[in-house]
Amino acid sequence: MKIVCLGDSLTYGFGVRRSKIWTKIAQDRLNIEIINEGINGDTSGGMLSRYHESVYMKRPEAVLIMGGVNDFIAGADLGVVKANIMSMAHQSIAKYIDPIIGIPTKIDLKNVRQDWSEFTDFEMVAKELYEYRQWIFKFCKTFNIKYIDFYEEFEKATELKPGDYYTDGLHFNELGNEILAEIFCSAISSFKKK
Repeated sequence: MKIVCLGDSLTYGFGVRRSKIWTKIAQDRLNIEIINEGINGDTSGGMLSRYHESVYMKRPEAVLIMGGVNDFIAGADLGVVKANIMSMAHQSIAKYIDPIIGIPTKIDLKNVRQDWSEFTDFEMVAKELYEYRQWIFKFCKTFNIKYIDFYEEFEKATELKPGDYYTDGLHFNELGNEILAEIFCSAISSFKKK
């Protein structure tokens, strides 16, 4: 099986050695090919614009589509993110690639880097991320699309000390990447059983 993971820095593994990012860990555990097509700072529009090259041309069986946070950081409207995610999901279905929507993790507001906090209102970004998550549930139910709720599963796994898993309030250290890999592997295994 081959899966492309299309996304932003959360997918790329910002600040972590390539051998310790969650997509590499998951590939080794599941013994499948996982192609990491995450780009730091990318938006859902950027992901859509490179969909053909980054996903279709790789001929995967499935694609994990996870993005949107950078759109909110840049001040984009939630409707723009919804339209882009919807477009990528439907393009996948049309090309016989199984889409899986990844729900991005919660922001650790207490530990966001100071210079980033001066750039945007992360309280607002967190609210938009929550609304986006609710929309993903409805969208996936309506169109019978699989999703992985990294948001809730990561929170459950790290409820005691979430700050121990982040490097800067948005990105994860090696321990955080381990948790993301566990969530992904568990979801992929459960999809295979259905």
